[in-house]
Amino acid sequence: MSLADKQCVPCRGGVPALEPAKVQELLGQLDQGWALNAEGHIERQYEFKDFAEALAFVNAVGAIAETEGHHPDLFLAWGRCKVEIWTHKIHGLTESDFYLAAKADRVFTGNG
Repeated sequence: MSLADKQCVPCRGGVPALEPAKVQELLGQLDQGWALNAEGHIERQYEFKDFAEALAFVNAVGAIAETEGHHPDLFLAWGRCKVEIWTHKIHGLTESDFYLAAKADRVFTGNG
């Protein structure tokens, strides 16, 4: 089962963030472009031919986020969208962050 096929698990806090080795393992399972930023969040910038395509992507990822109950930060600009994901309750990363990232990749490639 791919990461994109897994369902996000709501975090109520009190769980430890993923260890760095597990973060690197899961990053390796995502499409190219994802990276760990200075805050310890995962992020990727997607490029589009125009604003309308970028906005459609934001709306599709937003709908998935609502369904999953797991909400990324989405930064929309003309021809691009940056997606930044982490689990707010623990100020760190959980496996669900990678599931959501894989779902965004699936939308971008047209497989979602």
